[in-house]
Amino acid sequence: MEFGTPRKLPHCEGWILERQIPGFPFFDAMGCYPLFACQDWSQLQYDLAELGQDLVSLSLVTDPFGKYDEACLHQCFKDVVVPFKDHFVVDLSRPRNEIVSKHHRYYARKALKDVDVERCEGPMSFLDDWLDLYATLIRRHDIKGIPAFSRTAFARQMETPGLVMLRAVSRGTTVGAHLWYVQGEVAYSHLAAFSPLGYELIASYALYWFAIDYFVGKVAWLNLGASAGIKHEGADGLSQFKRGWSTGTRPAYFCGRVFEKARYKEIVSHKTGLPNKGYFPLYRYGEF
Repeated sequence: MEFGTPRKLPHCEGWILERQIPGFPFFDAMGCYPLFACQDWSQLQYDLAELGQDLVSLSLVTDPFGKYDEACLHQCFKDVVVPFKDHFVVDLSRPRNEIVSKHHRYYARKALKDVDVERCEGPMSFLDDWLDLYATLIRRHDIKGIPAFSRTAFARQMETPGLVMLRAVSRGTTVGAHLWYVQGEVAYSHLAAFSPLGYELIASYALYWFAIDYFVGKVAWLNLGASAGIKHEGADGLSQFKRGWSTGTRPAYFCGRVFEKARYKEIVSHKTGLPNKGYFPLYRYGEF
């Protein structure tokens, strides 16, 4: 696999990615990007007890809609449990005109004069279109590492159960697309990308407007994700955009646990230029 070997956690029914630690014959693991989700959070502690036999550490970001509380997280993750980002969410029991801000309603109407939106019944058929759109996003934001994804990674995503692809079209040309994952009563915004023309036509407003209408009656909530970057300041453009579609926020947590403390210290001791604190696992500082 490109970024690790998937490992199922049999008790909680979740998945993590095992990775070799560069320069050492040891392994650690991370939650799947961008969120760790599982079927039964009460069983996660038993999976983690078994992981200690194989891994140096584990780090992940929790699903804001997971059925856990902070006490559960502290029981599972002995070393790090910190609020990471607030995710913007949409309560679909409320009318769309009540959900969406006046500003966003105006620009949605404007965008829909030039852009049509549809659900793609066969997402794989639009893989090349999506890759072209995402290439524009990569160039605009200098995306690297896991979030850059490969063609193979996107092909697998297109075939994943629960994926919904919405496509924005102008005069027969794809100018934007939005990928969602549906799990239970929640639809999770995964990725959105646009062509240069899509940005000019503010196709993002058309796509979000359509998405809220499309998911009504299918799920109870939308998770629009959080702000960009590591820190959540709340004043960036992306946060302001998502806030205009949302009815509130839910927190996600960054969690970490060291299973092999002696090995953890040994690995850190061989690294230079590391901060005194604030990054976990410390030996992977600068990786992303």
